[in-house]
Amino acid sequence: MSARSDADYMAEALALARRAAEAGEAPIAALIVDDATGEVIARQANAPISRYDPTAHAEILALRAAAERIGNYRLKPGLTLYVTLEPCAMCAGAISHARIARLVYGAPDEKGGAVAHGPRFFEQPTCHWRPKVEGGLAAEDSATLLRAFFKERR
Repeated sequence: MSARSDADYMAEALALARRAAEAGEAPIAALIVDDATGEVIARQANAPISRYDPTAHAEILALRAAAERIGNYRLKPGLTLYVTLEPCAMCAGAISHARIARLVYGAPDEKGGAVAHGPRFFEQPTCHWRPKVEGGLAAEDSATLLRAFFKERR
């Protein structure tokens, strides 16, 4: 088991989110960690603008990278996805399909989130896989980063 904590992984995700903001993307980032070893097997930031891809959310890109690395669209047991913002419905669906064991997110998203807000995807009877969910880790840091990014663009 890794000596790194959830806070350490979220700090890494926030650093990646800051780099995304510098590139003009919404400052959202995700890491996928193998809980058994502590190894980060995927790290991605939001990139829908630069990739011309509306699905290029940080979570989707991290899931794609992890699946390619593992060689299976259903990720192995014991993986945690860290993301700086509560996932949207699209990302929650992908998290379920990938069989992520645990989801840790930073800021809540009352407008677009689908885990604790909106459709509460993992609570729906049609959801076949439900990760353990922990929200609010470094929430204020993530929210501050997002607010500053969007304030600058308005």
